Amino acid sequence: MPQSSRYSDEHVEQLLAELVQVLEKHKTPTDLSLMLLGNMVTNLINTSIAPAQRHAMARSFADALQASVHDDKAH
Repeated sequence: MPQSSRYSDEHVEQLLAELVQVLEKHKTPTDLSLMLLGNMVTNLINTSIAPAQRHAMARSFADALQASVHDDKAH
């Protein structure tokens, strides 16, 4: 079941496109892109979430990531 968001699809898509442009501009390989994005998530959690909530937020994020990954054969 899709979750509703307080952010518009247009705003999310615009920000995502800008992030992708930066990675493409630097010809960033997939493994480095994932490392950078993971570091960004860690930094956001550690600097923006109360210490008592960080593990729960990280688990929620990891669960959402797992749920969004598809097993299809396409790259």
